[in-house]
Amino acid sequence: MAEPELPADPKPATQLVQANSATRALNILGDRWTLMILYLAFQRVRRFDEFQGRIGLARSLLIDRLRRLSTVGIFKKVRYQERPVREEYHLSQMGLDLYSLALMIIRWEKRWFFDPANPAHRLTHNACGKEFTPEFRCRHCGELVSPRDVYVEEGPGAGFEPSPPPRTQRRSIVPADNLNQGNPILDRAFQVLGDRWTSHVIASAFMGRRRFNDFQAALGVAPNILSDRLTRLVDLGVLRRELYQQRPERWEYRLTDEGRDLYPLIAELNRWGDRWLAGDKGPPLITYHRTCGHVLEAKITCDQCHEEVTAFTVTQA
Repeated sequence: MAEPELPADPKPATQLVQANSATRALNILGDRWTLMILYLAFQRVRRFDEFQGRIGLARSLLIDRLRRLSTVGIFKKVRYQERPVREEYHLSQMGLDLYSLALMIIRWEKRWFFDPANPAHRLTHNACGKEFTPEFRCRHCGELVSPRDVYVEEGPGAGFEPSPPPRTQRRSIVPADNLNQGNPILDRAFQVLGDRWTSHVIASAFMGRRRFNDFQAALGVAPNILSDRLTRLVDLGVLRRELYQQRPERWEYRLTDEGRDLYPLIAELNRWGDRWLAGDKGPPLITYHRTCGHVLEAKITCDQCHEEVTAFTVTQA
C-alpha cells in the first residue's frame, strides 16, 4: 500500500476542485457497470431483461444505472408495450456521441491485451472490409496524436467548482486475477477505467500531477481512497513509482508507456464533456495540437484505409 503524505488540513466537505470536462464526464461514466451497459447499448441491446441477462447485474443495481443514464440524457426511454408498460432504452444523440470513446477503449485494450477470441477486438470497417484498430488523428492535419503532441491552455470555463459528493455504492472493481476469465466484454479496460477515482487519477496524471498531495488537492479525494487507487494503478502497470525523497520516503507516480497510451481515451472524455457538460461558460481547458497549431479536433480512423469511422460504419465479429 502506498504511504500517503500528510495533508496540511482536513478537507472540507464542500472543497472546490479545478473545473475539468474529463472529470465531469467521469463522474457520470466512471463505473464498471455503467461502461458495460453502454458497451451493450452500442450492440443494440435495449431492453431491461437483455441487459440483465448479458451482464448478470442485480436488478436493483441495473435499475439504478439505467435511471442515472436516462436522467442525464444518455438514454431516452421508448415505450414498446402498454399493458403492462414496457420501455426500451435507446441511446440519445448525447449517448451516440460516446461511440468514439468506446472505440478508444477498444483501441487501448486491443493494443495491450489482444485476445483473438474477444469479439470487441475483431472490429470490421465496412468501407474497406478489413479488420482494424481505431486510430486517433487530428482532423486538421491528419496526423496521429499522442500526449507529447499537445499542450493545454485555460478556456472560458476555467475556474473551480464543488467536488462531487461521495457515492454510496462500493467500487466496482474485480480482482486482477479474474481479468478476462470467460467474459469478453473488455475486462482489462473496465478494470482500469470502471471506477470513478481510478479514472480521475489517470486523467489527473495527464495534467502533469505526480505527487500524492497534488493529486489530492486537485481531486478532493480522501487520502485512504487515493492511496488505494494509486497502488492499484501501479499494480496494473498504468503508473510507476519513483522515489524522490529518502527520509521520510516520498514517491512520484508517473505514467508508463501503457498508461500514456490511454491519452486518446482521456481526450475523448474531455471532448464529450466539453460538448455536453460545459454549460454556458464553455470549456475549462483548450487543447492545441503542436504539429499544426490548431485547436485539437480529433477524428477516429481505420488503421487499414485511414478513413473516418463511425458507429454506422463498423461491425463486430
